[in-house]
Amino acid sequence: MPARLLASTALLAVMAVPAVAQQMNFNRIASFAVALNLPEAEETSSEIIAATADGMTLVYTDSPAGSLGFVDITDPAMPQPLGALTLEGEPTSVGIAGAVAYVAVNTSASYVETGGALLTVDVATRAITDSCDLGGQPDSVAIAPDASFLAVAIENERDEELGEGGLPQMPGGWVAILPMTDGAVDCAAMIRADVTGLAEIGAEDPEPEFVAINDAGEIALTLQENNHIVIMDRTGAVLSHFSAGEATAENVDSAKDGQLVFDQTVTSLREPDGIAWVDADHVAIANEGDWNGGSRSWTIFDRDGGVTYESGSSLEHAIIEIGHYPEGRSGKKGTELEAIAAGTFDGTPMIFVGSERGSVIGVYDATDPAAPVLRQLLPSGIAPEGVLPIPSRNLLVTANEADLGQDGAARSHVMIYALQDAPAAYPQLTSAGTEELIGWGAISGMVASDDGMLYAINDSAYGAQPTIFVIDPAQQPARITRAIRVTRDGAAAQHLDLEGITLDGQGGFWLASEGRTDREVPHALVHVDAAGAILEEVMLPETLLAHETRFGFEGVTLIDGTLWMAVQREWGDDPAGMVKLVAYTPATGEWGAVHYPLTTPARGWVGLSEITVHGDYVYVVERDNQLGANAAIKQVMRIPLSQMVAAPLGSELPVVTPELVVDLLPHLTATGGYVLDKVESLAIAADGTMWIATDNDGVDDHSGETMFFALPPM
Repeated sequence: MPARLLASTALLAVMAVPAVAQQMNFNRIASFAVALNLPEAEETSSEIIAATADGMTLVYTDSPAGSLGFVDITDPAMPQPLGALTLEGEPTSVGIAGAVAYVAVNTSASYVETGGALLTVDVATRAITDSCDLGGQPDSVAIAPDASFLAVAIENERDEELGEGGLPQMPGGWVAILPMTDGAVDCAAMIRADVTGLAEIGAEDPEPEFVAINDAGEIALTLQENNHIVIMDRTGAVLSHFSAGEATAENVDSAKDGQLVFDQTVTSLREPDGIAWVDADHVAIANEGDWNGGSRSWTIFDRDGGVTYESGSSLEHAIIEIGHYPEGRSGKKGTELEAIAAGTFDGTPMIFVGSERGSVIGVYDATDPAAPVLRQLLPSGIAPEGVLPIPSRNLLVTANEADLGQDGAARSHVMIYALQDAPAAYPQLTSAGTEELIGWGAISGMVASDDGMLYAINDSAYGAQPTIFVIDPAQQPARITRAIRVTRDGAAAQHLDLEGITLDGQGGFWLASEGRTDREVPHALVHVDAAGAILEEVMLPETLLAHETRFGFEGVTLIDGTLWMAVQREWGDDPAGMVKLVAYTPATGEWGAVHYPLTTPARGWVGLSEITVHGDYVYVVERDNQLGANAAIKQVMRIPLSQMVAAPLGSELPVVTPELVVDLLPHLTATGGYVLDKVESLAIAADGTMWIATDNDGVDDHSGETMFFALPPM
């Protein structure tokens, strides 16, 4: 019956998504890999992004490739590559008026010999039609809404390796204001607006970072390293200026230690990056921080410097609840809010805040700038740098700068979202609503219980905090309701790499630890009670260990008193393309195994990621190690239970005959993202419903996105 079991579009309708549809929601509809515009480039990036006036063409800066990229979004759900324009220098920002792009390019010879140009580019022909010498290293570009002028932040950035990387480091920066007439820039009339002597920090060395212009032609400017904000008119006259001050974030994780513990209070200089006009009298800033700050927050000021709203740790907490918290950045700036933009959709003013390290966009209703309301969290690519609202088309676009290379890793993406009369499709799993703030990630194994609950574990991404998560899949999105810490002698168990979990039939669990002997993490089975306390640890026999590799157990299930574990990849004594399903009977201490024939990969490798029993079959997850367009094998397979007869270790092992149950690839693109690499968890409920989860690697070189969805009984 494989035809009945193969994935179909009908199955996508049962994916676990929130059911709250009382309001319009943004949902991602497409992801565009930037490498499509430069397929031969070793590294590409999308950073600052703009759209033509008709909203049909996107233009983004690509600093590593030294180019400007173009994307056709006539059909926003099917973005098409339009190629790239190679530039002489490093593009830092782009703005568009009509169908003409204005591109800031850094041509500096050094931190001292600074230089830059403003290029005028016809978007349709991708021809450079004009160039202005800016006289310094540019960062941000903004165009007045009436296209009467543009402003460029001339940062003249400091050398972070010089001394302690602080200020002053001359030359200082300024703001370049250039008049425009019918799209033509008057280079000769450029105003060099002086912003020295304003900030309390490094007053003689201002470093303008980001500019925004309102309908009245007023320029709002962040001086990030100076921790200062300036508002000026189109002549460069300063209307007001004020310190960005400091902010306090409570109940945050401030230690990079392999665990998620939110019990610290951090007070830091805001050091804002992005800035946006909320209305005529308010500006919003994203407090990324630089050399001496970073408050993990975003803030709204009135034009005179009064704080009307401070997020504190609220957005970071929301990001923690959806599993996007980057523990590896705890000792620095946590989720690191960098990009911010504003736009009015369907009459509602909105603010969009980008978390560079959490790879999330926070969507706020800013009807009241004193009390904005977080409406959604959107999954983005890795490190969103640019956020672009396109209200005329009910679209939102992000440019995600991180590119991890060509060898099977995530590339830079432009992501497109549509405002829809539909439920929010993300998150699919959250810990919101619990009394305790529960951080989670790196879901690596899962099992269903008879009471309808699911139990999941994390892997060594949180090696100092192995945890069993209790999940209620009946809620939408599914809810983590409790965290059970795995302990040894009363303390958090160390030297575990948990990749599998199954019920022991007595209220406790058996856990499979994959092991990395080169890191003193043994291959093992771990028996814990209902509270997570370790009752027993079973090491592998020498017959197995003699041939071990780092790719150990990736799942465990219990069949008639015998534990069965899936080994991810071939060990030293396995024929090519064969992996072991290993059996261990706790009552007798006996070991055995069968062989499983892996599907031949198109590229990279293929291995097993999960094993569970249901009815007359044993189910496994088989996947390649590829993502995005390269992903080819993400599937659930099944083996007749009658074939699970183990032979003694060291003997010739019987070979099972798996059959395809469901191709997961269509499901992994159902929310508009690229195919994620690690499908690592499969749990089957009593009624046969399959629950699938991906592993987000603890938000380390990963967007943090976790897919968690159901497939109907098969």
